[in-house]
Amino acid sequence: MMMLEGGAKSRQRCSAFVMLSVAVGLLSLLFAAGWIGGLRINTTQSEPLGLWRIVPLARSVRPGEMVFVCPPDNAAMREARQRGYIRKGLCPGGFGPLIKTVIAVAGQRVDVTDRVAIDGVTIPNSRIIGVDGRGRSLLHDQSGVVRPGEVYLHSDFIGSWDSRYFGPVPDSGVLGLAQEVLSYAP
Repeated sequence: MMMLEGGAKSRQRCSAFVMLSVAVGLLSLLFAAGWIGGLRINTTQSEPLGLWRIVPLARSVRPGEMVFVCPPDNAAMREARQRGYIRKGLCPGGFGPLIKTVIAVAGQRVDVTDRVAIDGVTIPNSRIIGVDGRGRSLLHDQSGVVRPGEVYLHSDFIGSWDSRYFGPVPDSGVLGLAQEVLSYAP
């Protein structure tokens, strides 16, 4: 009798292992297909939470367009990752891509005071804050003209880590347009 119970348990374990393996395999396949198809999950408050898609861009990015962008591998971004402003990911330097709106491109004047203005027009929701949510000091970008090969990024979320604090970024880091697929804005 004992032998029979042991055999039944062994078959149950084997069945459970096979089902779990199939589930993990299917989830991995779904994740890989989504990654190849440009799907990404946003878990930051800078833009609505949820599923987004990277839409390939065969032209230069324009002001007003929301993009996925790999941040440059520099000291400001490494500190941002240490502070938890940006996540780890597959961009150079091990950073995750950012979702931001391009508000200025090469040749446009950016004025940074207590807010950001582009070519003399104040950007809504661009107030500069001096400390982060934990009371740590934040430096802000300086005024100037966006150089060729750079873009200036912004998010309407007051706590967003964007060009207000790190300045323009190389446009070569733009992965494509950011398109909401399924999102939730709390």
